Amino acid sequence: MQSKPGGALTAVMVALTMTTGMVEAVSFLALGPVFTAMQTGNVLFLGFALVREGGLSAVASSVSLGAFAVGAVAGARLASRVDARQRRWFVVALFVEGALLVAAALAAWGLERAGGSPSGRHVVVIAMVALAMGVRNVTTLRAHVPDLPTTLVTRAMTAMISGSPLGHDTALGYGTGATARRAASVLAMFAGGLLGAWLIRTDWPPAGVLLLVAGSVVAIAVAYATAPRFGRPGAR
Repeated sequence: MQSKPGGALTAVMVALTMTTGMVEAVSFLALGPVFTAMQTGNVLFLGFALVREGGLSAVASSVSLGAFAVGAVAGARLASRVDARQRRWFVVALFVEGALLVAAALAAWGLERAGGSPSGRHVVVIAMVALAMGVRNVTTLRAHVPDLPTTLVTRAMTAMISGSPLGHDTALGYGTGATARRAASVLAMFAGGLLGAWLIRTDWPPAGVLLLVAGSVVAIAVAYATAPRFGRPGAR
């Protein structure tokens, strides 16, 4: 049975949102342009690429979409199986994501930023990162933390504005204190994208940034695993 998310889980989701910004900085600026977590962008990119506008790669977008779907299936089966055995599925899923990102970083070792269309090796790394992000999306959906899906911020931004003193919409949270959580979601994504872009601009290789993200995800999992268990998803 899942309890209401507490401050620790909210902090974890904010931190994971920041890692998404870093992942997408690598994906868009060094591997693509393509997205690996925010698949709405790839749906549009694929449409643009099919009519040969924007210099986008239909292969990169298609591979990312496909690998993400495989990751979502694998993540759902993994979490369900671990949960059925009364184990801590949330932490296990984060460790699996971290391991997949390490594998993606190793595959990207020595890889330079894509110039023009991504090479075959770039596409392989795209697939591995998208696989990890598919697992991530299942993990965060199962955690049920409002306004913090960790891989997109449009709804959180809309709710933040609508439920603010400017929007004054009580149906969307005005007066409930949700604005701070929604603002944290937006700011974390921005901060992650900013940090990832800065690292790439200062000549960090894609593999280095991916390893940093993987290490962050594993550190988050370890910290959460050692925190008090009450009210946490997957706690048994």
